[in-house]
Amino acid sequence: MNAPFESEYLLRERTRRHFFRDCGVGVGKIALASLLAEGASRNAAAAAGASPIAPKRPHFSATAKRVIYLFMAGAPSQLELFDYKPKLAELAGKPLPPSVIKGQRYAFIQPDAAVLGPCFEFAKHGKSGAELSEMLPHLSKVVDDIAIVRSMHTDKFNHSPAQLFLNTGNGVPGRPSMGSWLSYGLGSEADDLPSFVVLKSGGNLSGGAAMWGSGFLPSSHQGVPFRESGDAILHTSNPAGLDMRSQRDSLDLVRRLNEAHAVTAGDPEIATRINAYEMAYRMQSRAPELMDFSQESQATLDLYGAKPGDDKAVFANNVLLARRLAEGGTRFIQVYHSGWDHHSQVENGVRKQCAATDRACAALITDLKQRGMLDDTLVVWGGEFGRTPMVEASAALGRSLGRDHHPQAFTMWMAGGGIKPGLQYGRTDELGFHVEENPVHVHDLQATILHCLGLDHERLTVRRNGLEFRLTGVEKHEPVQALLA
Repeated sequence: MNAPFESEYLLRERTRRHFFRDCGVGVGKIALASLLAEGASRNAAAAAGASPIAPKRPHFSATAKRVIYLFMAGAPSQLELFDYKPKLAELAGKPLPPSVIKGQRYAFIQPDAAVLGPCFEFAKHGKSGAELSEMLPHLSKVVDDIAIVRSMHTDKFNHSPAQLFLNTGNGVPGRPSMGSWLSYGLGSEADDLPSFVVLKSGGNLSGGAAMWGSGFLPSSHQGVPFRESGDAILHTSNPAGLDMRSQRDSLDLVRRLNEAHAVTAGDPEIATRINAYEMAYRMQSRAPELMDFSQESQATLDLYGAKPGDDKAVFANNVLLARRLAEGGTRFIQVYHSGWDHHSQVENGVRKQCAATDRACAALITDLKQRGMLDDTLVVWGGEFGRTPMVEASAALGRSLGRDHHPQAFTMWMAGGGIKPGLQYGRTDELGFHVEENPVHVHDLQATILHCLGLDHERLTVRRNGLEFRLTGVEKHEPVQALLA
C-alpha cells in the first residue's frame, strides 16, 4: 500500500475512542471548554450583529452634532485673502531682514528672496470690522457669523505630510483620520448614510486616500468617497436582472454566513463587513435621492451657484450636497477642493479659485443659519499651511510672481457649532511671517473641533502596540477656549 493511501486508510479506521485516549485531554476538560466556547460564541454573534457605528454618548455636553470641513488643498495665500500687510507693499522687491529669515527652510526658494506685496485690495466688513480681500465678496457678507484665526502654524512644510497632519494628526500615512476618530468616538445618527463622507473637486490630493482612512481603527470608520457623476457610491446599483427582493435574500444569506464565521473566528472586522453590506443596501435608495437636487428651490441653487452636471460647478454642488448629508445625519463631511498651490502667478490663481469657491462657502453659512442648523453644525475652512511673504520666481521651472510654502503662519476660519461668531483671533507680525499673538497649532485646532462635539481629545484614545494613540499626538495641546462661544 503506498503512503498516501495508507494514511487515508488509517484515518478512516480511527474512532472517537482513539481520539479521547490519545489526545491527552479528559472529557471533563472538553466539556468545560465547550461551555466556555459557547459563551464566547454568543458574544461573538452578538458583536457581529451590532452596528460598529451605533450612536455613543460624548464625554460631555456637545455644542455641535456634525462637522462640514471645507479643505482647501494646496494652501491658499493668507496674504491675498485674510491677512493684509501694508508693510509688504512698502518692501516689495527688497529682501527681508536677515533676523526674520534666520534658520528658515523652504521648498523652492531661498530665504533671502525678494518681498512680494499683496495682490488685492482689502476692506473692513460687518460689525466685527474684519478685513477681507476683494476676492471674497460673498464671505464678506457673512463675516459676522465666522471666527477668523490668523495665527495658525504647523510642523510640516510640504503638501503631502502637511495635508496628512491636518487630517490625521500625523505626517505619515496609516493613522486614523479626524472623521474616523469622530465616527469611532460618537458613532452615527444616520441609518441609511455613512457616518463619514468625502467629496472632492479641483484635481488630485497630495495626501491621497490616507487622509480619510481609518488607520488602525476598524474599517467601518473610514471615509466613504462620493463620486461626481454616475452612482454616487460605486457598486450600490444592482446589475441587470437582480431585483431588490433577490438582493435582500442574497444579503440575508451572506449575513448568516458571516455571523457563523464570527462565532468561530472572533474577528471584529466581520461586524464591519456585515454593517457595510447592510449600509450599502439601505443606500441604494438613499444615495440617489441625495444627489437629486430637483428637491431644492431655484433660489437655493442660485445661492450656492450649484448646477447639477456642470463640471465648472462641482465644488458648489459638493457644498450643497454636504448640507443635505448633514441634514441626513452624516457626522463628518469632508469637502476637498484642490488647486490652491500657487508657486507661480499667485494673483491669477487666487482669483480663479475664489471665483469657484467663495459663493458656495458663504452660501453654506447662510443656508445653515436659515434652516436653524448653524448652531449645531461646525463649519471649518482652510488649507494645510500658508504662503511666503517672499516671491517665488524661477526661469528654469517657468515660475514667476508666486509664493512658496509657509508653515510658520496661516489663516483658517470656523463657524457655528459653538464657535464665537464675529471673532478675529491671533495676529502675525507686520510682514505676515511669524505668529505674534495667540498661536494656534494644528493639534490645538483638532482639540477644539473634538471639544465642540463633546469629546476630550486626551480621552479619545486607542491602545496599540503598548502605546496610547490619539488624534492630537503626545505633546500638550488644548482646545482654544477663546474661540468657544
